[in-house]
Amino acid sequence: MLVWDCRYAVCAYPGLMLTQLRAFLVALEEGSLNRAAIRLRMSQSALSRQMQALENEVGGALLERTTAGVRPTDAGHALAISLPRVLADYDTAMAEARRLARGQRDLIRVGYLGSAAQMFLDPALFALRHTHPEVKVKLLDLSPGEQIVALRKGEIDLALIGQEGALLSSEFYTRKLATLPVVAVMPADHPLASRKRISLKELRGERFISSPDEDLPGRDRWITQLCRRAGFRPKFVQEAAGVSQMFTLIGSEGAVTLVPTYLKSFPVAGVAMVQLSDIKATWDFLVVWQRGRTANSVRALLDALSATVEHVCEIMSRTT
Repeated sequence: MLVWDCRYAVCAYPGLMLTQLRAFLVALEEGSLNRAAIRLRMSQSALSRQMQALENEVGGALLERTTAGVRPTDAGHALAISLPRVLADYDTAMAEARRLARGQRDLIRVGYLGSAAQMFLDPALFALRHTHPEVKVKLLDLSPGEQIVALRKGEIDLALIGQEGALLSSEFYTRKLATLPVVAVMPADHPLASRKRISLKELRGERFISSPDEDLPGRDRWITQLCRRAGFRPKFVQEAAGVSQMFTLIGSEGAVTLVPTYLKSFPVAGVAMVQLSDIKATWDFLVVWQRGRTANSVRALLDALSATVEHVCEIMSRTT
């Protein structure tokens, strides 16, 4: 049996070929070119020419003409089996593309840092539900490295990420939501743990927790730059793939690290977080989203995030 993959034809001739393929299905449903032509509101001769052109493209007969009408050949039967699904997929894809081109979106896929969700993302989503109740949001708790990969694959529409997102400005839209102060994280029994503030240079000689570049791209470089400004080069020890593992290693290894100040709101047993007095020790919080026309719902979420982050940062500044 001849098997023909009509997906290639749809891609090669998106206009005329689609018309011919749809007309072919109508001819099979009616069992007659005359009845199919009436249904399609065209002349029978025009429909016959379309069927001939389609058969020329396939390289063989698709319809067997009889005195009673038409019926599919083996090739026509094979085409008729796969064609409805292919045309339905095409129609669905085109409808979605047209909606997005008009700035409409019913689903927003958001990648986020788990530690930032409760403080920044949850209030913004609450606001979005009031302005766009019809929009659904799919949340994916991903590391910064995973968010970058997902953005590039088109698997998420928007990412809440640290300053790693600045590397994506040539590929995606980016917006800096806030520039946050930095805290030093250390074991609770560390000599500096009881202090309200310390300078970064007081961590000279300490061992710093490292982070794999595929999970937290550029994090070790960021810490190194901050420490060099304070006059020393950090010594990195064991790697931690995420924030929770980082805190665990700080307690077990007696090491330290640097994190944005909002993490002080999530106390961890056995770990102390002390504010840095260094003015230039900062961490940028960014939102990154796909290029193209920004859907109204996505723009509403971006605005809600900006307002939420501004409000939270104002509260944190009063308490530090």
